[in-house]
Amino acid sequence: MKCMYCGCTESKVIDSRSTDEGRTIRRRRECIQCGRRFTTYETIETTPVLVVKNGGNRQAFDPNKIKNGIIKACEKRPVSMSKIDKLVDDIKKRVYNSLEQEISSKQIGEMVMDGLKEIDEVAYVRYASVYRQFTDISSFMHELERMMNEDKNKKEEKPE
Repeated sequence: MKCMYCGCTESKVIDSRSTDEGRTIRRRRECIQCGRRFTTYETIETTPVLVVKNGGNRQAFDPNKIKNGIIKACEKRPVSMSKIDKLVDDIKKRVYNSLEQEISSKQIGEMVMDGLKEIDEVAYVRYASVYRQFTDISSFMHELERMMNEDKNKKEEKPE
């Protein structure tokens, strides 16, 4: 690390601390040549992931947009913020762990719906109604029937 005062490339680390919820390391350094101290920050370099929208345009992946949509779906439901944060973190990990530079908004929407189905079925239906753009009552009923059949199949598979 180059000293900002004298330009020397030799320094020693005096103190290291984790900041930003463990995503950044703050290091206090002392220059070997001039003895002055300075602070550096070390962060993980992430490659940006682009979300490919239905129309073909692309925008940067933003977990806050996912979180806002989930919060809206869970409004007035008994779903804690910690469950919402965990779902957003799980989706974020899946997106970054895919090692792809682009992901479709459809894939992200399916991840959200899968997670919401486990957390709260009403929130799932709310999200799905907007995401899948239910245009009439029959498409809405079709989705409810599909959910009920899945639930029925799960109960039949479990031995009591």
